Amino acid sequence: MNKLPLAKRVQILSMLCEGVSMRSISRIADVSINTVTKLLEDAGEACLAMHNELVRGVKAERIQADEIWSFCYAKQRNLANVKGAPEFAGDVWTWTALDADTKLMVSYFVGDRSGQSASIVMDDLRSRIVSERVQLTTDGHTAYLRAVDDAFGIDVDYAMIDKIYQSDTKLGQARYSPPICTGVKTKIIEGNPDPAHISTSYAERANLSIRMQNRRFTRLTNAFSKKLQNHIHALALYFAFYNFVRIHKTLRMTPAMAAGITDKLWSMEDIAERIEASLPQPAKRGPYKKRAQ
Repeated sequence: MNKLPLAKRVQILSMLCEGVSMRSISRIADVSINTVTKLLEDAGEACLAMHNELVRGVKAERIQADEIWSFCYAKQRNLANVKGAPEFAGDVWTWTALDADTKLMVSYFVGDRSGQSASIVMDDLRSRIVSERVQLTTDGHTAYLRAVDDAFGIDVDYAMIDKIYQSDTKLGQARYSPPICTGVKTKIIEGNPDPAHISTSYAERANLSIRMQNRRFTRLTNAFSKKLQNHIHALALYFAFYNFVRIHKTLRMTPAMAAGITDKLWSMEDIAERIEASLPQPAKRGPYKKRAQ
């Protein structure tokens, strides 16, 4: 069986987590684009399982939740004019829930911006934390209201943040520059959240890291995802790298170490070996049968 050396797999995985496009990786690592794609698929499945297994029993006091937009194959507004669009093409939202103290990405989900997606990520978040009561802050997206209530009930100190944006952006700038935030409104939904910690700043900064370190999130390029499953795989690999491998500059350790779910600094070799261990082992070749003459 042909298999890339460990060093080559680590090189490819590292570049995938540092914002390099798949075709650039193919050229730099001198492997086929199919090899890069297959490694991403295997890595994604292994990292999804790793997050589900290891990111459990989190003792979080403050959680910030947010969503980040991207798209698959074509933007939703252009989908009607696109031929051959695959299933799940259109706008894609990545929901994230971050521990504000340890910066651990506790929960994430890739889907649409509906109430169902909000419920999935909030239920998943609730299953991963062991704190009796947590302070939760989200943006003003109304889908959170029922999702948080269903997942936490009254056992949460929950507040929403609504940002007010300037609407008179000069013609031609809206395409390239984000709108200017002119104010913030906070709304207490449940419990008694500490006003000093009603914020989504850390979650929004994490969104910036997602966009900077995943080539398929780069705006105004042709590097966007063509298949939703590859989009999910790329994010799963990135979150494993973010939680376990990359040292947070402020914490001077990885988020997983700060959260106490691991006591060592992982390397990309550890991720690669975990991927390899998750793959089915090749079956033993049967006896050779001579062909009748």
